[in-house]
Amino acid sequence: MTLTRFTRGWGALAALLGGLMAAGPSHAVPSYARQTGQDCVACHVGGYGPQLTPFGVKFKLGGYTDTDGQPGKLPLSGMLVASMTRTAKDQAEPPADGAKLNNNKTLDEASLFIAGRLADQLGTFTQITYDGIGKSTSMDQMDVRFAHATELAGKDLTLGLSLNNNPGVQDPFNTLPVWGYPYVGSALGFSGPETATLINGGLEQHVLGLSGYGFYDNSWYAELGAYRDMSRTLQERMSLGTADDPGRVSNAGYWRLAWFQDRHSQAYSLGLFGFNAAIQPDRQSGGPTNRYHDLGIDGQYQFLGTREHMFTVQGSTIWERQNRDALLASGGADHARGYLRETRLNASYNYLQTYGFSLGRFVTTGDRDSVLYGGNTALVPNTRGTVFQADWTPWGKEGSWLSPWANLRLGLQYTAYNQYNGAFRNYDGSGRKASDNNTLFLFAWTSF
Repeated sequence: MTLTRFTRGWGALAALLGGLMAAGPSHAVPSYARQTGQDCVACHVGGYGPQLTPFGVKFKLGGYTDTDGQPGKLPLSGMLVASMTRTAKDQAEPPADGAKLNNNKTLDEASLFIAGRLADQLGTFTQITYDGIGKSTSMDQMDVRFAHATELAGKDLTLGLSLNNNPGVQDPFNTLPVWGYPYVGSALGFSGPETATLINGGLEQHVLGLSGYGFYDNSWYAELGAYRDMSRTLQERMSLGTADDPGRVSNAGYWRLAWFQDRHSQAYSLGLFGFNAAIQPDRQSGGPTNRYHDLGIDGQYQFLGTREHMFTVQGSTIWERQNRDALLASGGADHARGYLRETRLNASYNYLQTYGFSLGRFVTTGDRDSVLYGGNTALVPNTRGTVFQADWTPWGKEGSWLSPWANLRLGLQYTAYNQYNGAFRNYDGSGRKASDNNTLFLFAWTSF
C-alpha cells in the first residue's frame, strides 16, 4: 500500500468519525459501563481513571464490544478536567499564552468520546479534545478495533486488529508511557522530564498505524504493528496543525510480548516491548534521517482482594539508542550517536473504591551533548523526581449518585525534583534549582 492510499483511507475514517460526532490520559468512559451493564469499578481501579482491572484488560482486548444485550446504547461520553497549578518558584516566562508566572487556574481539557461497540466484533475508543491551554480542538487518542474470539488446542484465543494514532495507546496494561502513572498531570507546571524517548509521546497523534494481536489462554499476549506519518494535509484536516509535525516517518515498527495472570483476588503481568522508527524532519527525499531504537521491559502486580483494599505496583524501563544524522547535519546535535534511558516505578493504594494514595519515582538519563542539551549547564538531560498523589472519588462506584452516568475524582498531586536537566542547582545558568520546579497540582476530573 502506498503512503497516499494509506492516508486517504485514514482520511475517510476521520470523516466517518466526524459524522458520528455530528449525529450524536486511558480514561474511564461511562459509555462502556452503560454498554456492559457493569459499574465502572469492574474495569477501573478506584472506579475511575485509566488504570485497568483484569476485567478491563479483557474488555479492551475483546475490542470494546462486550455488552449486556440491551438495545439503545449510544457509544458517546464526555469529560472535563479543571485544575490549579502552583510551582515552588515563579517560572521565568508564562508557560502558555494568557497564563501567569504562577498560580494558574484553568480548564485543562474538554473531551468527547466515541467509545464502545459499533458492530458485533468492532469497537472503538476515540477521543476528540478541546485543549483549554492551547485553545484548540483536535483529534486526540484513537483506537479502533476488530476482535474475533476462537479456540486453539482447546484454549481460548482472541485475535484482533487495532487502527490507532499513538504507539502504545492500544496496549491493555498500564505500564507503557501513554497510560502510565501519573494518569493526569499539569500542563502549566512541571510534570516530568523535558526529554523523553520516542515511544513516550514522540509521535503521538501525528502517525497512523495498524497492528495485529493475539491473546492466548487468557495468559499470553503478542502484538506486531507498523506506523506511517500523516501528511501535512491530513494533520490539518484533523485540526492538529503542523507545528509539531515530526517529518517523514518510515520503517516504524512496534512489537509487544506479555505474560498475564488473573487470579481473581490478585493479578500480575510481565512484558517486553519495542519501537523503531526513522524520521526525516524536513521531509526531503534522500535527506539525512534520525533513527530511534526503543526497547523496554515492564511489570505489574495488583492485589484486588474483595475490592475493599486494592494495591498496585508497576514498573518499566526503556532504553533508547539514537542515530542523530539529521540533527547533526542541521547543527542540532554535537554527536551522531546517543542514548536515553527512562525508568519508572510506582505504587498505589485504594480504599473502598473511593480513597486513593499513590507514590511514583521517575529517572531519565542520557549521554552528554553540548548542542542538543546546550540549554542545560550540565549538558545532559538527567532528571529525577517523585510524584505523590491523594485523590477522592465520590461518584463512579457501585451505588454512587447517578451511577454510571456521573463520575468525579478530586485530587492533589505534588511533583518533587532532586535533579533537573543534569543538575540540582543552577541547571539553566540563571540560578534556578531543581526544587524550584516542584509543582502542586489540584484537579477536578469528571466524565459523563
